[in-house]
Amino acid sequence: MKSLDDLQVAGKTVLVRADFNVPLADGPGGPDDDKVITDDGRIRAALPTLTYLRDQGAKVVVIAHLGRAKGEVVPGLTLQPVADRLSELLDADVEVADDITGPHARAMVGALEPGDVVLLENIRFDARETSKDADQRKALAAELASLADVYVSDGFGVVHRNQASVTDVARLLPNAAGRLVHKEATVFGGIMSDPARPFVVVLGGSKVSDKLGVIGNLITRVDRLLIGGGMAYTFLAAKGYEVGTSLLEADQLDTVRGFMEQAEARGVELLLPVDIVVADAFAADAATEVVAADAIPAGWMGLDIGPATRELFAAKIADAGTVVWNGPMGVFEMEPFAGGTLAVARAMADSSALTVIGGGDSAAAVRILDVDESTFTHISTGGGASLEFLEGKTLPGLAVLEEDN
Repeated sequence: MKSLDDLQVAGKTVLVRADFNVPLADGPGGPDDDKVITDDGRIRAALPTLTYLRDQGAKVVVIAHLGRAKGEVVPGLTLQPVADRLSELLDADVEVADDITGPHARAMVGALEPGDVVLLENIRFDARETSKDADQRKALAAELASLADVYVSDGFGVVHRNQASVTDVARLLPNAAGRLVHKEATVFGGIMSDPARPFVVVLGGSKVSDKLGVIGNLITRVDRLLIGGGMAYTFLAAKGYEVGTSLLEADQLDTVRGFMEQAEARGVELLLPVDIVVADAFAADAATEVVAADAIPAGWMGLDIGPATRELFAAKIADAGTVVWNGPMGVFEMEPFAGGTLAVARAMADSSALTVIGGGDSAAAVRILDVDESTFTHISTGGGASLEFLEGKTLPGLAVLEEDN
């Protein structure tokens, strides 16, 4: 795919699809106050592309979404907080258009000078963005394309979607991958084609069912697969262990047994927790104990991997050539159950391997637990997109950049 360096952008209007789907919280004044961004990682990830375009004298028009607007205008999901933060990071005035391709947007785009940046309002306020009707998406894409001369794809978090601002508009304008998308595609492409070994993947999160495709694809490629988080209890149950009231997907037991058999047949180390931090309730102030993985008491739930498992997983990460991590090891938002996730993050930070965090909750955990982001080779901005890349799927938003138009 083409990169920014392949485009002539000086003096041109450049449409940039970014991923500014950042977490928000109520402001100091409560629900009626302006929303506050709690993690600006995705905004900062767009800065290399936006800064390059501004330095080249482009007029920059940014498309992004926030939350699940579902085709309706939701005042609480306006991109104004994003524009405010982007203004601070770019040290420039970034305004939000009142609409997406309407009169206000067109007037603001028409008034841009080289180096200026404008943000169109939340693209998902328009139902055509995510419509399953291709003609609806194409109509919105045509309106977007009429605003600009060039299209840059820089929202990795949406490249697994077939949407108007991701795929359809790319077919209407000269296009290229932005700095972020190009880096994400290069990193994940290298991991899947020729990883330095041992190749270790750490998977966590709540559900096995969310990662069936990932496990099925990776089990033929990795040297070690470390399983933690809520999904681990389905694996433990598949071994015949009692898991108390821990998260369990009983309908996946046979599938999980198949994965364990396949791993053994292929010589892949599939490592499960050997001890668990259990609690008598899902609460930060619950009573807790550390028990062996095969000794979870009735009525108790596992909420984190235990100390022995943390040491085991750290040892398996220490001599790796490549480590990919997707999904926390426990309920890291609650301090008593954050130790496992922190241990994996620190083990990766201390490793000399190529280390990649696959977006989503894992990326959020690194920031919340205050682990130095610079110690990792790459922190992905796209949880769903990175998972589909690891599944071996074709991502529509990347494939369209390879097309001739």
